[in-house]
Amino acid sequence: MTSPISIVFHSGYGHTAKVAQAVAQGSGATLLAINEQGELPPEGWDSLAASRAIVFGSPTYMGSVSWQFKKFMDTSSAVWARQGWKDKLAAGFTNSAGINGDKLSTLHTLFTLSQQHAMLWVSTGMMPSNAKASARDDVNYLASFAGLMTATPADATPDEMVAGDLETARLFGQRIADSVRRLG
Repeated sequence: MTSPISIVFHSGYGHTAKVAQAVAQGSGATLLAINEQGELPPEGWDSLAASRAIVFGSPTYMGSVSWQFKKFMDTSSAVWARQGWKDKLAAGFTNSAGINGDKLSTLHTLFTLSQQHAMLWVSTGMMPSNAKASARDDVNYLASFAGLMTATPADATPDEMVAGDLETARLFGQRIADSVRRLG
């Protein structure tokens, strides 16, 4: 049986895939990776149609989504024309090398996509770790509310990602699953 939640994402170097896996761990979502040609797996569009919530994920490249994710966005216009995702829940996440890295611009792109599709956006719902005693491994250390942000140094492998960012992703996934249950 397909999960009521799908995570559609592109990952250029494996970091965004690791975040998608953590969100899926918290939500029980089905993962739908966009390949290097900007295409979904064959069952991808059907899975998105059957989902009650769609989580969008892309690395932040040059202040926006990857071209592969943008191709998916543009292809989704056929779904938009028939209002196929109207009133589904939506959420988004991004990863980049810098603590800031203009990730909010990417989240705004994902949010705008959801609003074009008349979807209902789910925020992180987490308080930030912003006290003097806070550490980089704390939950929501990047203090993002509009969507999930993670940061991985450019020379780090996916296995070297910050544990606090991955825990934040897992908790974000739980929030999305809770929202699906609540809004029934």
